[in-house]
Amino acid sequence: MEKVYALAKDVERFPQFMPDLESVAVLERLPTGTVTEWVARVQGRKIRWIEEDEWDDVRRVCTFRQRSGDFNKYAGVWRFEATPEGIRTSLEVEFELDIPLAGALLSSLLKVLMRKNCESMLAALKGRLEATAS
Repeated sequence: MEKVYALAKDVERFPQFMPDLESVAVLERLPTGTVTEWVARVQGRKIRWIEEDEWDDVRRVCTFRQRSGDFNKYAGVWRFEATPEGIRTSLEVEFELDIPLAGALLSSLLKVLMRKNCESMLAALKGRLEATAS
């Protein structure tokens, strides 16, 4: 649990093993979290946001929300729990991203891309942990 949780908290290293992320920089360290600046590339388009993360080290939960950036809304929760099979990491994201002149088709595509991005993030974390364990 400690290794998984520590890797998830070390967001500055995410671009090293997550190809869709150009950069993550810690802007401010808070008593229970961080304020970070993210730059990602989705389908060739740069998306930027400043995010506030609040880490609950006892419950092993992180709640996050966008302070400013390209999303109209971006918030979610990371959860880490021990199971007989290992550590279960779950990620819930709620977002809105309005693109002028975009219709329902593009909105549906964005949902698919966000889901794929979240799955890729979880897979990249798992791959990083497995690589460092061997």
